[in-house]
Amino acid sequence: HSLTSLDPHFRLAEKFTILNDRGIGMLTRIYNIKKACGDPKAKPSYLVDKNLESVVKFIVRKFPAIETRNNNVSSDNVSELLNTIDACQVFFDVTVNFDLTKNYLDLVVTYTTLMMLLSRIEERKAIIGLYNYAHEMTHGASDREYPRLGQMIVDYENPLKKMMEEFVPHGKSLSDALISLQMVYPRRNLSADQWRNAQLLSLISAPSTMLNPAQSDTMPCEYLSLDCMEKWIVFGFVLCHAVLNTDPAALSLWKLALQSSTCLCLFRDEVFHIHKACEDLFVNIRGYNKRLNDIKECKEQALSGTMHRERRKFLRSALKELATVLSDQPGLLGPKALFVFMALSFARDEIIWLLRHADNIQKKSTDDFIDKHVAELIFYMEELRAHIRKYGPVMQRYYVQYLSGFDAVILNELVQNLSVCPEDESIIMSSFVNTMTSLSVKQVEDGDMFDFRGMRLDWFRLQAYTSVSKASLGIADHRELGKMMNTIIFHTKMVDSLVEMLVETSDISIFCFYSRAFEKMFQQCLELPSQSRHSISFPLLCTHFMSCTHELCPEEVRPRNQCLSLCNMFLDEMAKQARNLITDICTEQCTLSDQLLPKHCAKTISQAVNKKSKKLTGKKGEPEREKPGVESMRKNRLLVTNLDKLHTALSELCFSINYVPNMVVWEHTFTPREYLTSHLEIRFTKSIVGMTMYNQATQEIAKPSELLTSVRSYMTVLQSIENYVQIDITRVFNNVLLQQTQHLDSHGEPTITSLYTNWYLETLLRQVSNGHIAYFPAMKAFVNLPTENELTFNAEEYSDISEMRSLSELLGPYGMKFLSESLMWHISSQVAELKKLVVDNVEVLNQMRTSFDKPEQMAPCLCPCLCSVAVDSVLKRMTIIGVILSFRSLAQEALRDVSPVTTLILVAMNVYELSSAAGLPCEIDPALVVALSSQKSENISPEEEYKIACLLMVFVAVSMPTLASNVMSQYSPAIEGHCNNIHCLAKAVNQIAAALFTIHKGSIEDRLKEFLALASSSLLKIGQETDKMTTRNRESVYLLLDMIVQESPFLTMDLLESCFPYVLLRNAYHAVYKQSISSSA
Repeated sequence: HSLTSLDPHFRLAEKFTILNDRGIGMLTRIYNIKKACGDPKAKPSYLVDKNLESVVKFIVRKFPAIETRNNNVSSDNVSELLNTIDACQVFFDVTVNFDLTKNYLDLVVTYTTLMMLLSRIEERKAIIGLYNYAHEMTHGASDREYPRLGQMIVDYENPLKKMMEEFVPHGKSLSDALISLQMVYPRRNLSADQWRNAQLLSLISAPSTMLNPAQSDTMPCEYLSLDCMEKWIVFGFVLCHAVLNTDPAALSLWKLALQSSTCLCLFRDEVFHIHKACEDLFVNIRGYNKRLNDIKECKEQALSGTMHRERRKFLRSALKELATVLSDQPGLLGPKALFVFMALSFARDEIIWLLRHADNIQKKSTDDFIDKHVAELIFYMEELRAHIRKYGPVMQRYYVQYLSGFDAVILNELVQNLSVCPEDESIIMSSFVNTMTSLSVKQVEDGDMFDFRGMRLDWFRLQAYTSVSKASLGIADHRELGKMMNTIIFHTKMVDSLVEMLVETSDISIFCFYSRAFEKMFQQCLELPSQSRHSISFPLLCTHFMSCTHELCPEEVRPRNQCLSLCNMFLDEMAKQARNLITDICTEQCTLSDQLLPKHCAKTISQAVNKKSKKLTGKKGEPEREKPGVESMRKNRLLVTNLDKLHTALSELCFSINYVPNMVVWEHTFTPREYLTSHLEIRFTKSIVGMTMYNQATQEIAKPSELLTSVRSYMTVLQSIENYVQIDITRVFNNVLLQQTQHLDSHGEPTITSLYTNWYLETLLRQVSNGHIAYFPAMKAFVNLPTENELTFNAEEYSDISEMRSLSELLGPYGMKFLSESLMWHISSQVAELKKLVVDNVEVLNQMRTSFDKPEQMAPCLCPCLCSVAVDSVLKRMTIIGVILSFRSLAQEALRDVSPVTTLILVAMNVYELSSAAGLPCEIDPALVVALSSQKSENISPEEEYKIACLLMVFVAVSMPTLASNVMSQYSPAIEGHCNNIHCLAKAVNQIAAALFTIHKGSIEDRLKEFLALASSSLLKIGQETDKMTTRNRESVYLLLDMIVQESPFLTMDLLESCFPYVLLRNAYHAVYKQSISSSA
């Protein structure tokens, strides 16, 4: 019997392949129509249009509105193929002609599912009827397929009932195919205890056989989906139900399937409730009471779920062992590949069973349908999948040698020993042997692409040829050949189809359609610390979703969108959880660091000093304060602190985040570590700003030193994250801390630079202006003065050397530059006001400038000037400038201490700017020059501006004597200054003069000499005054001249001596020191 004589059914293999694929495509389209019709947002507009409502009702009522007597709906491709199979009396046995039997059963189930899903679309008549009317209006006639389609919709109102009638002639073929599962299904549907006793999937249970290849007579059946077999059995025996009463094997299979599940997957999240549907179908059939009783008994067992729970428990440990051994010895993937695919298939079946039943179970108690450890099982599946992808070449190398060195030889012997082997079959068999013999390891080493699809299709065709009743070479009589070829086909798949095998055995893309349950499982996983290390399995699972689409429905976008949003959400939640744990650890560490702050040791010192009064304190019952570090003393290893728990939880979660460097999901690359980095940056930024504890209402803020301690503690914890996850934490520090040196961060939020700048300007320096705080040069700090209303903060605790150094470390050169610019802006506004005062008194000042060495002319000029409020305003504003410059000087000195600069090689003004930015002192302050340069008025000429600058210095010089009458102007040797901050005038005079005359290109030295002459002349005059009130602090004011010269890089003591006798200065110092001793006494 040659192949050509089998011409009528020559294309069985091709037809099965095409129809099954088209069937899945049709299911995809019908599923999408059903979902669209069931969703109010996605429902087609013509079904909700009020204008069409009456039309739709009419169409549905009259449907299909055609003559249907001669429309035989069964004459389609599926029925034609089923009739051909019956006519040829095709032999089916899943253990022999696996591909033929599987495709046949798949076709029956796909056909049944298609009809059932179609019947679930409530609007099907309206949609088809409207389409036909539209077709008539457009083309003038009905669609030629419409009568058949319309009749089918009517006939299949109750699809299973109709199909039970339709399948009566196909009962023999279908039941034979199903009964062949009796050697496969019961063996796959065992309890966990039976698996455990058989040491299923264990590579190490028998070490001596570890390198032996895993063999089976039914290779493809070993990893065949249990879910798939149950659909075959349940739907198959419903369609040919008569055999249940006549064949005990059929009944046994059917009952076993009914005990396993309460519902089956029709397509995606559409399910079929087995027991209810079977009862409804059998209740009206005479003599089926026994079957109805069987259904009720099986339902009770199916509702239990205990068997599946125990299976999942077993599979978790079995897959863990398998993954661990293979990660250590990947070479075992060769001989034990079958075990890996069996493990994946078993786990996949149990996960899908759980997902389906958890969402559709009708029993109220669902403990057996909630598994908080399902993530672990998915994780080990992903680990095995990763091993196969990574070590694919190892498996290829093994199976190429297996095919050429063993399979080819055995197959050749089998073919030679065949009693009958027609020529065509012999040619195909010989081609199999030749294909395998030609394989070599060099092809793997050279990276050649293997493709055995042709060989597998030829074997499928050969199964069809040899399974018909009149075949010369009947496969039913040569089972060994079938089993050998099934093994060979498995081996070829190990060489060229590993990715397809992974999809076949471990694809769980069905999660895409159970998004709520999927998210719930993920949340349960994150909430359980022991499971959080497996949380990466959920985003990894999103990579499966690409396999759930079909080319017949290219417009379907839901799986893609769902997949990307879920993957993003999972990774984001994981990063958030890790971030929260890190934040909690940081908070704990900050608390511990806070205990070491100097302020907390006062009590300990006090207790040490007062040891003698120990009894007295004992009576009060005051508990002894625990010393820092006591938390590290462990008396018991079992004692677990909160910090221990946080570190454990973090290490588990970080394992998951660090598990894969990136994953590709639908052409998008996701990097889990970047999610964590991003969240850490945001949280670190918020935490730094939060730790300043700035309160705008009360103007309270944390001391810079305390904030620095907290930030360092935070950074130490973040640095330790690199032990868990491969992220660049230095990048996080650079991004966050550099942003904190700017006025606003990248989100437009205030930074510590803006908060501290605002606080020092608006709170500390404002209180200095108000006379509540003074600058003490001896202490290099601002100190609170005793006043009626006590300030809410201690200025010294925010402005001493250590605090300013801490501030410089926190803000860095950029932040300190911003602070300087803000200070300079305030100075420039004061200078602008001073210039206005000069303009108002310009004539008097001009006269004083020219006649300061002529007492007889000076006296009438001075009187009106001294009587003016302008004098006080000038001195007050210059003092404020001096205070601001003194504060800036502290800040610059602190910056210099914390950021030492070694070499500066720049030109001209740039050297000043760079030096200033690094905290180095400059003769001319570049920041002040820039601030004052921006003040130039449009209506005033440069010459006039220069004159005003000169007169400003005159104004300050001639106003100085009035300071002697102020009671607060007394010099204090202890603080090396005056309580009203007039000692800051020295810095103000020098810096303002240097800046103004740099801008106006005048001689700074000449102008300061002029200032010194005017000031000396003015102060010498108060030496002749007899009014004690006017001259009460004359000596203290004299000292200002010395301070101005000491501060100035342009003036010398010789110059001062020429216009103000040094003896007066010496006597002044003597007087103020004598006065301070007497006042303190």
